[in-house]
Amino acid sequence: MTGKNVTLRLLDKADREILKLPRPVKGAIYDFQHKFKTNPDSAGLRLKQLQGHDKLYSARVNDEYRALLLRLADDDWLIVSVKHRKDVYAHLDRLTYSVNRVTGGIEYVDLQVVQEEVLSPAAPRATTPREHAEPAAPEPLFAKWSEQQLTDLGVAPSLIPVVAALTTDDQLLGLVEYAPQLTGEVLLALYDGKAYDDVLEQVTAPVATPGPVDPEDFRAAIERPATIVTTTDDALREALEGEDFGRWKVFLHPTQAKLVSRDYSGPARVGGGPGTGKTIVALHRVKHLVAQLAAGRTKPVLLTTYNKNLAADLRSRLLALGGEALLSRVEISHVDQLALRTVREAEPGNRKRIIDEAQAVGEWRSLLDELGEDGWDAEFLNDEWTQVILGQAVTSRTDYFRARRAGRGRTVSRGERAEIWQLAERFTQRLDRLGVQTWDQVAERAAQLEAERARRIQAIDRQREEAGGLDNIHMADGSGGWLRYRYRHIVVDEAQDLRPAHWKMLRAMTAPDRNDLFLVGDTHQRIYKNQVTLGSLGINIRGRSSKLSLSYRTTRQILRSALNVLGDETYDDLDGSTETLAGYRSVLSGALPNLHRLNDWKGEREAIAALIESWGQVPHEQIAIAVPTNQMASEAAHTLAQHGIRALEIGPDGPRGDSGVHIGTMFRFKGLEYQRMIIAGVTDGLVPRASVQQRRTTDPARYRTEMQRARSLLFVAATRARDSLDVFWHGEPSPFLKELIKVRPPVAA
Repeated sequence: MTGKNVTLRLLDKADREILKLPRPVKGAIYDFQHKFKTNPDSAGLRLKQLQGHDKLYSARVNDEYRALLLRLADDDWLIVSVKHRKDVYAHLDRLTYSVNRVTGGIEYVDLQVVQEEVLSPAAPRATTPREHAEPAAPEPLFAKWSEQQLTDLGVAPSLIPVVAALTTDDQLLGLVEYAPQLTGEVLLALYDGKAYDDVLEQVTAPVATPGPVDPEDFRAAIERPATIVTTTDDALREALEGEDFGRWKVFLHPTQAKLVSRDYSGPARVGGGPGTGKTIVALHRVKHLVAQLAAGRTKPVLLTTYNKNLAADLRSRLLALGGEALLSRVEISHVDQLALRTVREAEPGNRKRIIDEAQAVGEWRSLLDELGEDGWDAEFLNDEWTQVILGQAVTSRTDYFRARRAGRGRTVSRGERAEIWQLAERFTQRLDRLGVQTWDQVAERAAQLEAERARRIQAIDRQREEAGGLDNIHMADGSGGWLRYRYRHIVVDEAQDLRPAHWKMLRAMTAPDRNDLFLVGDTHQRIYKNQVTLGSLGINIRGRSSKLSLSYRTTRQILRSALNVLGDETYDDLDGSTETLAGYRSVLSGALPNLHRLNDWKGEREAIAALIESWGQVPHEQIAIAVPTNQMASEAAHTLAQHGIRALEIGPDGPRGDSGVHIGTMFRFKGLEYQRMIIAGVTDGLVPRASVQQRRTTDPARYRTEMQRARSLLFVAATRARDSLDVFWHGEPSPFLKELIKVRPPVAA
């Protein structure tokens, strides 16, 4: 065998096993793979076939550890495990590997480890008097399903006897950690109460390979999507280091892959809870769309999201996925930046300063004070102006009287509408006089400009069609350029947080056609007030919506706690119907969130510093602290500094530095993820704000909306965690923690 063109791959379960090994061993594995690819027959590697196995070999990593490899072909090898040398030969008959008949993927199971870690007997209980009846044996968790049914769902045949012996959820979670991925997903879905046929359709079918599977053809199996492997040096390094979610950020599950490559007849949407890989799907969708396009336009695909921080993250992840060649064909911009550029391109003289929502509300208050108006709330008027008047492009008092106010809560009479319209006119005049504009105004103006552009393109298309024209390049627009839609495809991440005007602008920026708009988002994570019905804005996603339900980031324990935060609220699906997180689950297991009750805010900060110090070698950039306000973020950073812990506050552009604990308001953590997440200040009156509670009787509809947003914000913060979640408060806890406290009593000060 020559080592000239040797391929060495790493099975996905193996890289998770390697993460638990000492750091020097990880380094040795990295060196080993280079040596192996150069010459597998090198004497120092001691490559040899294991007794009783026709495909399984061992090779020396260092003095203490050995790699177990499947030989797929003469020059193609797959690392399935790395073990201490004493553990390699003790139970050779317990090492199983096969090609799954459902997925066609390679599966490796160490039955000895499963037996010891999952089904090991519990500690003996105290002896009971003989006259007491023996307790009834617990019923197996999966007794109602036959061996054939489980096999048909894709459960690894070697694990069927183990599955039959499971009697507790702890055993089940233990098995999931060591089982092939589909086996874990199937068992958890059944355990969570999903019907057999639903599991077959929703869990198994998306990853089933078409056509017959040859169980002896491992070479064919390695190429199937169900066999998840690492091959490149960079990917292997990320798998060995495992600290920056590198693998997670580009990993694509077969279920996701089908959504990425599907041909849609129009706009499509992918939903799903936090950590289900919606952004991964969006990134791979961009790559797929670019690959389908011929050379030509420089940036025919737009990838957009709702803020600058997330847009920068999308850029770095797309670069990791496809390199500069892919980036050169994709426009990446947050949607407000896109709107501003559109307006300034059409109106170069429009250089008004832009103010944010808080500043706009401040200007409303100033206007009401100047007019002596005390019957209107500034926040209510700002929302009415942005969501109804600007949101529906209302330009006259008559149109405002006819405008729909769905979701606005408080009803207003015709006389009140007249007052609101007059105040809105005065407000816009005030902004003009000050030389400022809001982001909502920019978005609405951009939508108007793009809609007009689209109308001209459509008119030219009709003219060309009548004249027998065949191409899609349009006549000059009067400035010497060629008029055409700005983008061939548009992909939107975090779709739930875009304004109606954003959607109108995006709809006009691409021709209504196959695969024109691809949206990913979760309305349970909506942290702004932008509730929309896409169908009313010309974006019809009916029949082209899919939902991801498996979390790859958050453990089941954290996930359940986060779902408790949402309570019984109902959420929309961006198209007028409701959406649930039913079936949302995780195959990851860990500790329950820790709850900490302190006497005051200072006590919280000191306890947080002590907790971080106790974590030792955990990289500080993988620790985050989310708080309700900017002032609390600054105070927390100051306390950490007093303990010698560097902190980085997260601003609109992301963390302000390279290394340190990330601290910011809950709003800042959307789209981010960390090994260890701390949420502090989860106190009644802060989460939700006291002003929200005050609306319970004065404006019930607005109260419900604001409470839902506050729940979503806490839900988003909680689901940023990968390994651990710690929640702190002082005084009375947030009412959103009620169910969590029942399950997990807090640690008192």
